[in-house]
Order: sequence, then structure tokens, then C-alpha cells
Amino acid sequence: MGILNITPDSFFDGGKYKDEKAILLQVEKMLIDGATFIDVGAYSSRPGAKHISEEEEINRIVPVVKLLVSHFPTILISIDTFRSKVAQKCIEAGAALINDISGGDLDDKMFDVVASLQVPYIVMHMQGNPQNMQEAPAYDNIVTEVFYELSKKVEKLNALHVHDVILDVGFGFGKSVVHNYELLKNLDYFQQMELPVLTGVSRKSMLYKPLDITPQEALNATTIVNTIALQKGTQILRVHDVKEAVETVKIFGLMNN
Repeated sequence: MGILNITPDSFFDGGKYKDEKAILLQVEKMLIDGATFIDVGAYSSRPGAKHISEEEEINRIVPVVKLLVSHFPTILISIDTFRSKVAQKCIEAGAALINDISGGDLDDKMFDVVASLQVPYIVMHMQGNPQNMQEAPAYDNIVTEVFYELSKKVEKLNALHVHDVILDVGFGFGKSVVHNYELLKNLDYFQQMELPVLTGVSRKSMLYKPLDITPQEALNATTIVNTIALQKGTQILRVHDVKEAVETVKIFGLMNN
């Protein structure tokens, strides 16, 4: 899953893709490099990010979805949003799945909308919201607590006849560095739910802060953690650097043929 942030303030690539030409060139590159999905986000969810209105998010993202569908007719677009109205408008414009960082917590209509649209849904775990999630994340046992929260949501979705569900433990969303590595170490625990697992660690602070480097220098660390995630059962990698992730998947596949 290749990341396309059309936000001015995302932590790694904020402000890079402001015009149609830049957007199309980046998406074309990711598709050529082997991306299965393109995950489009118009609301920055980095810690402490600026909150924007639903209307502004729709105005940013819907034209981009239409642009991508018209230029790449076979594209599978994932919509990175926690708002049901944004999700609905984007699916109507040609997107294929919903990636909800809040797992339905920030919009109580989201599950019903996903059920009515009958599209795949990525349910992610987050403690708090993007504005406060990194202030003081706390857990007694992060692995079992994240598992329990996600399993409760999967039950609710299944009751609404949503069965195409993908799990995301939410690295960096309301978690300390220690929490993130505890989740990584136990990522195979989530295979018990018998659902695909998506891992999104690309260039995140859990990688660059312990190494005392910048997000721009964190590609090697991203590849290492993506490899560990694959070994622990991850089926989808959400990344900024598609070529390197596809190579990682191919090498991992050779070992496991």
C-alpha cells in the first residue's frame, strides 16, 4: 500500500503533492514500483496535527480521487479517513476501501456507512485522537488490550454484515516507543483473529527516534521492521517507499515458497 498524503503538514511528505502533476507522477511511480493499493489521506494524523473541518477534508480529497480514477482506471484507492461522510463521498467517486485510524471511535456512523457501502474496511487501534494521543499513552498490557479492542470492533462489524475487515494495531497512535516494540514482538498474536493484518511503520518516530536520525534517514530501519512484520504474519505493508517494500515482500516470499 503506497501512501499519498495530500496534506500540508504530514510528518514525512507534507506539502509535497499539492498540484495535479506532482500527484499523478507520484502515483504513477508507486504503481510502476508495484503498489497494490494507493492510500490517499487529506487529514494529517501525525501527533499534534492541526484539526481541519469535514468540509475542507472533502474539498481536498474528492477531486484527487476523481483525478486518479480518470488517469488510472484499474487503480485500487484506499481512503485514509475517520469520517463517514468523507468515506462515502470518496467511494462514490471511485475509491475501493476505507482505512480508518480511529476504528470507528471518532464517528459513530462509520460502521453503518461501511456496511451500506459494502467495501473493505481497515480497523485500526488508536488511544485518544491525533491531537492528544502521544501526551501520555498508558496500558496495563498493550498486546491484550489492543487485541480486545480490535476484536470487539470486528464483532460489531460482522453483526452489520461487514466481513472484509483488515486489522491494524496502530503503530505510533497512542503508543510509546516501548509500546510499539512490544506490539511488534507479539504481532503474530493477532493471527488468532484469522483476518489480514496491515502494518504501517514507514519512517515513523518509533524507528528514527531510538536511532537519533530523521524520518528522511529511516528507510533502512523501515525495511528491517517491515521484514519482521512479514515474519509475524503481516499481509499488507503501508509505505512511503513502494519499490523497497515490494523487494522486501519478494525476498521474504522466496524464503517461504
